Amino acid sequence: MGKSMIETDVAIVGAGGGGAVLALMLAQQGVRSLVLERAAGPPQGLRGEILQPNGQRVLDRLGLLDKLPAEATRTIRRFNFCRAGGERLCTVDYGDLPAPYNRAVVTLPNVAHHSILDALEKQNPGGLWYDATFTGLRLDGARVIGLQAERHGEPVEVSARLVVGADGAFSKVRDCLGITTQMHRYSEGYLIAILDAPHVKLVEARYLVGRHQILGLFPAAGDKIYVFYMIEAGSYEAVKARGLDALRQTWVRIDPGMEAIVQGLVDWGQTAYMPTGRVKTDRWVADGALLIGDAAHAMNPHASQGRMQAMVDAVVVADLIPAWMKKNDLSAGALRAYELARRPQVTMLQRLADEQVRFWNTGNPLLAYLRDRVFRTLDHNARLRYRVLSTTAGLRSKPPFSLLDRVMAAGLLPDPRAHLTGC
Repeated sequence: MGKSMIETDVAIVGAGGGGAVLALMLAQQGVRSLVLERAAGPPQGLRGEILQPNGQRVLDRLGLLDKLPAEATRTIRRFNFCRAGGERLCTVDYGDLPAPYNRAVVTLPNVAHHSILDALEKQNPGGLWYDATFTGLRLDGARVIGLQAERHGEPVEVSARLVVGADGAFSKVRDCLGITTQMHRYSEGYLIAILDAPHVKLVEARYLVGRHQILGLFPAAGDKIYVFYMIEAGSYEAVKARGLDALRQTWVRIDPGMEAIVQGLVDWGQTAYMPTGRVKTDRWVADGALLIGDAAHAMNPHASQGRMQAMVDAVVVADLIPAWMKKNDLSAGALRAYELARRPQVTMLQRLADEQVRFWNTGNPLLAYLRDRVFRTLDHNARLRYRVLSTTAGLRSKPPFSLLDRVMAAGLLPDPRAHLTGC
C-alpha cells in the first residue's frame, strides 16, 4: 500500500501550548494547517497551571480567556516568599500591574489547553490528528517542503509550505533540521501534587525557600491546593518508597502552616514528577521550517514562563505567516524575522532562570543568605519589586536588574528611586 499524500499550508508537529495556539490562530485567519500529535488524545495528566498575564493576553486574543470555566479557575494577586520555617521575606502583588491582566490565574489541570483544543476542532474540523508520529522531513534540496509521518500506524506524507516543530525539548523536527543544540538537565526536578483542603481558606500563594529546599503552595478552584516540592532529579520513586507520611512531615517542617493542608495528601495518584531542562539552539529557522516553544528554548520553571513563551511564539509566527505566504517567501532569511523578534526575551528569561536556580536551589549558606537578603530588600523597594514582577508576568524583554540594581538589591547601596513603580 502506497503512502497517502495530504496538502496544507502549515504542518505543525505537536499540539502542546505553542502548536495548538498557532493552529487556532491560523484557523481564525483562514490559513490551512494540520497538527500532528503523537498522543492518543488530549492531555489528562497532572500538572500545575498558572496563566501569567502574557498568557492571559494570548487567550484573550483567541477569545477564550473569559470562556474558561469559572469552577476550574482561581485568581491570585499576592505571592508571599518565605524562608523555610515560615518567616515572610517578601510579598509580590500582581495588582500592581496594569489592568486588565493584573493577576495570576490558576487553573485545574489542562483546563486552558482543552479549551484551545476544543476551539481548534470547531474552527478546523479534522485538522488535529492524534496518534500521529512525525518520522521525517520532505526535502527539495535543502528546502523543507513537508513531512513524513505515521498515523494509526499507517505511513502518510504531508506537503506543506511551512513545517513548524512544536514537539518539545526532545524535538525530532529539530534533529532532522540538523540544528545545533545544547541541552542541559538540571540536577533538581519537582514533585507536583493537588490536594483537597476544604477546611483551609488559602487565598494567597506561598513560596518557601531554604537550604536546598523549595516548597510552593497555590490556591486553586474547588478548595484545592497545588503543591510543588523540589526533589533531586530522578528521585521520585525513592520519595514514594519513603511513604506519604514521611513526605507530609517534611512539608510541615518546611511550612508549619501546612499542618492541616497535608491531610489532603492521601494517595500517590495525587502526585506527578516534573523533570527540568534547558534547551539552547544556534538557530530556530531553516528554509521552509521553524521551531517554537521548548523545541527552540526550553527553560527552568523558575522563570514561570515556559508555556507562556511557547504561546507568544505562536502569536508572533501566526502574525507573520500571511505576509510570508503572500510574498511566497518562506526562506530562512524571511523566517528569521520571527527569531529576531523573540530571541531577546527568551534569552533573558533563560539567563534569569539559571540565576534563580543558583540562588534559590542552593544548599550553600552564603548564597542562601544573599538570596534572603535580596528578598527582604525587594519587600521594601517598590521599583525593583515591580521589575521582578513584570518580568515574571512576561511583560519585559530586558533584564530586570542592571549591575547597579543588583548592588542595591543586595542591600549594599541605598536606592533613591525605591518608591517608584512601573519603571
